[in-house]
Amino acid sequence: MSAAEARSILVVDDDDTFRERLMRAFRARGFDVRGARNAAEAQLSAERDSPELAVVDLRMPDASGLDVVLTLRAVDPSTKVVVLTGYGSIATALEAVRRGACHYLTKPVDVDDLLAAFSRDGADVAVDLASEPPTLARVEWEHINRVLMESDGNVSKAARVLGLHRRSLQRKLNKHPVKR
Repeated sequence: MSAAEARSILVVDDDDTFRERLMRAFRARGFDVRGARNAAEAQLSAERDSPELAVVDLRMPDASGLDVVLTLRAVDPSTKVVVLTGYGSIATALEAVRRGACHYLTKPVDVDDLLAAFSRDGADVAVDLASEPPTLARVEWEHINRVLMESDGNVSKAARVLGLHRRSLQRKLNKHPVKR
């Protein structure tokens, strides 16, 4: 792929090491790569020169990756966005696709997984409803994340809805979800 044919990609992640690693890997595959460490930088970068593709972390300090998806798609509806997270849930996966992401993947992920995700239809979001039923802990995790999403990310409000103390909910949110 020549420089003139290079597809542009924006990597939005507050983890500097992870962002730089992804950027290097995309550059090695011939992409025109830009990085942003937060939602504000992502918006400025997209307004200057809208990327064809974007990889967006779900949890960032200044805004949710879900909001970044809306921002990028508002700047250019043709931008294909993949949302990444270390704490995947069905609720956030569906919300990401509802807001315009073409796919949703859980970390760890490599560049080949991301490139494959860009070519998929959002209808097959990485929500594996395999034949084995989820564990009770996994169902609890999914429910907590759905309520948190419905509470617009407000932990205090979600805690009230769930009948939990705010700190108890924060502890549950900091645990990695239990696999099926």
